[in-house]
This record gives sequence, structure tokens and C-alpha cells, in this order.
Amino acid sequence: MTRLEDYQWLFRRAPTMATSIGEDGRYLDVNDALLDRLGYSREDMIGRRPSEFVTAKSATRIEDEFLPALRRTGKLENKRIAFVTSEGEAVRCVVNSLVERSEDGRFIRTVAMYTEISDQARADWKYRQLYRSTPAMLHTVDAGGCVTTATDHWLQKMGYGRDEVVGRTITDFYSAADSRRFASGQLEDLISGGDFSNEPRQMVTRDGQVLDLLVSAVAERDASGNVHRMLVASKDITERLRAERELRSALAENAQLRKELERERDYLREEVNVAMNFGRILGRSKALKHMLSQIEAVAPTPASVLILGESGVGKELVAHAIHAESNRASAPLVKVNCASIPKELFESEFFGHVKGAFTGAHRDRVGRFQLADGGTIFLDEVGEIPIELQGKLLRVLQESEFERVGDDVTRSVDVRVIAATNRNLERLVVDGEFREDLFYRLSVFPIEVPPLRERRDDLIQLARHFLEQTCIEFGLEPLKLTRAQAEAIEAYDWPGNVRELKNVIERAVILSAGNTLRLDLSLPQGAQNAAGISESDPGVPDILTETEMRSLQKRNIVAALEKSEWRVSGKGGAADLLGIRPTTLADRIRSHGIRKPGQ
Repeated sequence: MTRLEDYQWLFRRAPTMATSIGEDGRYLDVNDALLDRLGYSREDMIGRRPSEFVTAKSATRIEDEFLPALRRTGKLENKRIAFVTSEGEAVRCVVNSLVERSEDGRFIRTVAMYTEISDQARADWKYRQLYRSTPAMLHTVDAGGCVTTATDHWLQKMGYGRDEVVGRTITDFYSAADSRRFASGQLEDLISGGDFSNEPRQMVTRDGQVLDLLVSAVAERDASGNVHRMLVASKDITERLRAERELRSALAENAQLRKELERERDYLREEVNVAMNFGRILGRSKALKHMLSQIEAVAPTPASVLILGESGVGKELVAHAIHAESNRASAPLVKVNCASIPKELFESEFFGHVKGAFTGAHRDRVGRFQLADGGTIFLDEVGEIPIELQGKLLRVLQESEFERVGDDVTRSVDVRVIAATNRNLERLVVDGEFREDLFYRLSVFPIEVPPLRERRDDLIQLARHFLEQTCIEFGLEPLKLTRAQAEAIEAYDWPGNVRELKNVIERAVILSAGNTLRLDLSLPQGAQNAAGISESDPGVPDILTETEMRSLQKRNIVAALEKSEWRVSGKGGAADLLGIRPTTLADRIRSHGIRKPGQ
């Protein structure tokens, strides 16, 4: 064999996906590993440009970023690219490239190698980036209390390296007294209990220093309501406590000091909420201020609350805010999407069942009301409950008692009820589709969430907030709204309300090229003229072909599925992100032949 033949044989059979690109920017060769993953033949790819086999966003990055870098430095390191398979699947990779030159400096080829990034790996990467960069003292633990990650600030405070912490039980870092408090089984019980706020802890640094901390936690639950991960925020109050002890014995200012400590504890709670992006109700409009005053008034009471408003206005955020300001804030807030529960599973979902109660009941199950005991239950889309099942719900609301399916034991619960709907329940009562007694039981204190068209003063603040959060989530450099884009946002009525605004901003970020926010490609057609789109704008074609429209729709659906970790329905699911019904999205997924990677 000649040297060239040896090179070609080794290149094509290398286990790592690789390509060879000529000076004209076209493929010279493609190895077997890449062909197998993408589903193309070597004849399909050789002689064509890389931009023909990647997503639109990656094609832009190749032309605007990758090629200039190669010409300038002769290499690329750890850049992200997304191929598109022959079946339309997006395959996201990290690429490393090197320009090969002859001894006299002449260009020979560019060799690129690709490492695929799994969905979980992408999620973990984003998760680690957010945690490691925050200045807060945060760590996460699993259901057993083992540390899964920690911020740089936490590690700096404790004096440990990340590899010395991850995988160890958090009590390994507690003081002797706190370690005894959380002996075997007690730590797991604390975690399974869910959120807590402002609990004192003592932790010992690597050099033996004892840190006095205020600790708050927010639990992340799985579909069954079980805690599988917990975010813990710690506030170092060591110096403050030392000063307090000194002042208590020598000064008369201890009362003021206690007030300052209370303000710091309130700040810590807010810090945890911001880190998890919970409870953010943004705005300064008159309509919003009126709603917030209602929340402030009703939250400390045990009254049932009925949240009314159009789809997408943020009714769930209102429910979170009421719960957070109530005396039940340390107990669970359990959400139930009434529209998503099949009629035949209603009782099991709400009240639970015992093993063998019906076909498929392989074990005992705790219902949502029992999970919410001592806390709050949020009945979202309550107007969708079938009339024949409303009596069962009314009983537990009136008597605070229920029985599991297949069980004759009556159980008591202490639950505050918050319900929400975008339907006119009074009209449903008149039409015989909703029980009058249930309506009055739920609507003790109604709160109307104003639509976005009545909150024009809030539009730009919300848009900038969503833009900032989306850029952080996608790992992108910050993008800015232009004056023309702000005017276009203010000129539109937003019938889909806050959810529609959020979706438009996210689509604009996805479609953005470089540092330019492509709001023009995301705004509804009726609002695009206000955005300053010119007919001569080469970046926006006057007319899209049917094929182009389907391709754009497919890319958008895939982006939503990836963001939601391939969940179609539910809060934060792809249908929710796109602002369409789950059934509609399912039809479009089938129509485009979209499949989850690995299936």
C-alpha cells in the first residue's frame, strides 16, 4: 500500500466520527462512523459542503465563525455543531478541527473529528454551567442525601475540590452535633418532606473552621410526587452570629440586630426562588399591582382561591405566589392538571388506590390530596372536570375526607385549595356542566389575572427578562432588543398572553444569527410590519415554499421537544412551549416523522 492508501484506510475505519475537507470547503472524505450515524452514503457527501448536512443555525456558525477561525489559527477546539440525519434527526456534536499543511506551508486538507452530545449530557452541561457560575453558596443532593453538584462559591467556602465533594453524603461535612441530628434515615426523611426555609446548620471546612449557616431548600419531584433532587442554598452567618453574641452582652442594639437578621433571612428565601426561577411575577402596570394586592390580602388566610384568566396569563405563577406567602409555605404545593386526567383515572389520581384495586394497580399509590396534606393543592383547568366526577371532589373539599380506590379506610387531610380556569364557570353552572355548590366552594376569593393587552407597561420588562433567561439557558452571549423590536412588541395585542410572548422570544433566540436577535422571524405576521421588516431584506424571503415552511416548522418542533426533554404535554412540555394543544403537536410530530434520538 502507498502512504495515501494507508491514511485513507485508517481514516475511514476510525471509531470517532471524522471528515476531511478540501481548500474549496467541500468534503474530500467521510469516515464510516459518521456515515453510519447520519445514514448517508459516501457518495452523498463527498464533493458537497458541510452546511448542506447541518441545521440552519450550525450552517451560519460554520460560515461566520468556524471558517474565519480556521483561516486565522489553523484549528478549532470544542465548538458545537448539529448535523441532520437522512431521517431529519438533529445530531448534536462537539467538533475539533486542524488544518494540515505541507512542509512548504501549502494547504492540504482540514481534518475534523466529532463527539456526539446526548440529551442528558446537554442538560447536565447547562445545569453545571448555571450552578458553577452563580455567586450563591448552592449545592444539590439526591434523595439519599449524596451531593450531586456544588457551586464554585460553595467549594471555595468549604475549601474542597469538586471531586472531593461529589458523591459524598452531605452529613460528612456537618458538625458533630448536626451529624448526630441527621443519623441514618433521618436525612432521607428530611429530604422526602420537601421544601424548607431558614434552618440553622453548622458545617466544618477542610481546615476545621465551623461555619454557621442558614439553609433553605427547594425540592424537585418526579411524576409520582417523590423528591428526587433538592437544591440547597446556604447563607454564611458566622460573622453575624459572632457579632450578635458580642452585642447582646455589651449593647442595647440587639433588637435592631434581630430585625436585620430577619431581613437577611427573607433575602435568602428570595435568593433560592430566583435561583430556581420560581415565583417571578414581573411588571409595574396598574392592573398587575391590583392583582398583587389581592394576593397579599388572601395569601395569609385559609380561604379557597379561584384564579381566573385567559390561557397563558400566568395563573400558575399566581398560585405559587399565594402558597409562598401563606403559613403553609414550608409544606408542599401539589399541582393537578384536571384536563389531562382521563375520566377513568380521576379517583386514583386524586385520592390514590390500593394494590389490586383495578387492572394495572400493581402497588399502592398515594393520591394528590394526600401528597398535599398540610400544604396546598392547585387544581389547574378545574373547569374541565366532568360533571359526574365533580361530586367526589366536592366531598373531599367539604369534609376533608376521602377513601383510596379499593380501600374502605377513611383518611383525613388538611389542604388549602387553589383552583384556576380560563372558562366561564358561572356560564357552565347555568348550562348544567358545572355544579353550583362546587363553584361556590371554590370561588370564596376570586382573582382575575389581567391579560397582557391590559398590561402594556409590562411588555418590555417581560420581554427583556425572557430574552435574558433564554440566552443563559441556551449558553449564548446576551442579546438586546432594538427600539424597533420593542415598538413591535408593544404594538401587538398578544392573544396568547405571557406564554405567547415567552415562546416568541425563545424562537427569536433560536433563529438568531450571531449577535442579531431575529424577532422578525418569530413575530406573528400581523406584528411584523411594526418590527421594521423591509421587503428587500435579504434575510427574510417574501414568500416561503411549502417545503421551506415545513422545514422551518419541523426545526421549531424539534427545538421545543429538545428543550422539554421530549415531553409533549404538561407544564413546560413541548406543546406548552409552542402554545398549541398536545393533540395538535402529536399530529405534527407524526406528519414530520420526528423521532426521539435512540428510538
